[in-house]
Amino acid sequence: MPRPRKPASPFRYFNSSPEVIRLVVLMYVRFLLSLRNVEDLLFERGIDICHETVRLWWNRFGPLFASDIRRQRVNRMRGYRHWRWHLDEMYVKLNGEMVYLWRAVDHEGEVLESYVTRTRDKTAALAFMKKALKRHGSPDAITTDGLRSHGAALDELGCRDQHEVGRWANNRVENSHLPFRRRERAMLRFRQMKTLQKFASVHANIHNHFNLERHLTDRQTYRERRSAALAEWQMLVS
Repeated sequence: MPRPRKPASPFRYFNSSPEVIRLVVLMYVRFLLSLRNVEDLLFERGIDICHETVRLWWNRFGPLFASDIRRQRVNRMRGYRHWRWHLDEMYVKLNGEMVYLWRAVDHEGEVLESYVTRTRDKTAALAFMKKALKRHGSPDAITTDGLRSHGAALDELGCRDQHEVGRWANNRVENSHLPFRRRERAMLRFRQMKTLQKFASVHANIHNHFNLERHLTDRQTYRERRSAALAEWQMLVS
């Protein structure tokens, strides 16, 4: 019986080590740094790469790392019965044109799904919700703001009994927009919907991975969680 083949490493065509590539992706996506900022910080550490290499690596490996993090979280949370979602959309400017970034956030403040559309009507809301439900399963409750598109899409999906609307009930997702807004300003905005969709998805999953709720824990617990998160990061796509 033939022995099963070992999956090929995604780093096999690159001269740099996987540790350096992971560090580059982490620095650019997680922190408020430009491509040239990352280049300068790495040069200070004895790693000489071009800023275009930083761009290539985050485009190539960012989605791989994000999908691995998402898959692990989906496997852990699928059996959770008291899952509450918060849905909202935010404006993002592309070359002077407004588009909408739909986002689903759970009760812990972690971003589940990001989806970019040019409109915020029922069709866009329905496509976003179908994508989120297919990947993560059905939650116990779905909280939204007063946008009618949400209600119409939930009627179409038969989930109206799970729908909740409140004046302050959706603050969880409103506050979760802030890290992405800060990263958007640092990148001097986006120019293409494809780039916005890719970066929003990658940023959300990496932010989730290192979101350790520091303000809710003592220093010792925070250090242990941070060490565990970094150890898991080093194992991604290994």
